[in-house]
Amino acid sequence: MDKLIVTRLLELVEPLVALSISHLTATTRQKLANDDLSVNVYPNDHGGFVYVGAPPYTVPAENDMATIFEAARLAGIVWLKFDSDAAIVDGLPIFEETDPL
Repeated sequence: MDKLIVTRLLELVEPLVALSISHLTATTRQKLANDDLSVNVYPNDHGGFVYVGAPPYTVPAENDMATIFEAARLAGIVWLKFDSDAAIVDGLPIFEETDPL
């Protein structure tokens, strides 16, 4: 493999973090599943990917997502992956699947 290709690929890396979907309210989870969030999302069967940007290109209208975006901005994260099997992050709120809308 050409080292130039590897070097170039590494220059294009965008940091991603996997988070438990339990950090989202029931309403936001449903919006994620329906591709109806106020930010760019790519839903899948277990959660989905959310584009934060670098710097973040927008502030989400959803309060739970806005809190996570702020933490992601401070950490230099460009992508969020929400997954039912991903880690719970200490310090971020946790919501039950049946939280009130």
